[in-house]
Amino acid sequence: MTSIFGKLQDYQRRSIAHVAAAPEVSEEPGHWRAIAYRLGPYPLVSAFEQVIEITGVPPMTPVPRSEPWLLGVANSRGNLLPIVDFKLFIFGERTLMHDGQRMLVVQQPGGMVAVVVDELFGQRFFNDAQLVDEAQAFAEGRLGHFVSKAYSALGKTWGVFDMDLLTRTPEFRQAAA
Repeated sequence: MTSIFGKLQDYQRRSIAHVAAAPEVSEEPGHWRAIAYRLGPYPLVSAFEQVIEITGVPPMTPVPRSEPWLLGVANSRGNLLPIVDFKLFIFGERTLMHDGQRMLVVQQPGGMVAVVVDELFGQRFFNDAQLVDEAQAFAEGRLGHFVSKAYSALGKTWGVFDMDLLTRTPEFRQAAA
């Protein structure tokens, strides 16, 4: 029978000998990592660096006399976090909230803000060969202002939504600040 100390030595030896698998896609030029989600009927992605956190929608407090797309504010790890109905802001159509709803937390001048998405697909990788000239397919309403390019992958055309541009938009900043 092996002693506890022997087991610990075996674990340590195997841990040191373990070589981690290579990442799915390297950080080489031409490769791009994003967070994929759906907003209305549109599959979108935002740069991985633009999204601070992905989380469920917490209980929130409504803000009287605020924009209709500002759902309220919530306490997130001691920080006051404005929560935006992303679909209502972009398309003028309210998001149907459900259990398991997700939101993307992004940085904006003066703090963080969360945007509720219809569906989250998680992390995706793209490369320059998948870039397509179909960004005009995302031109509906305000969406076209934030989507300037698109990638084709996994049987879909993914519009690249610029979260940094969103957080610099005066109307968004004023209400979400």
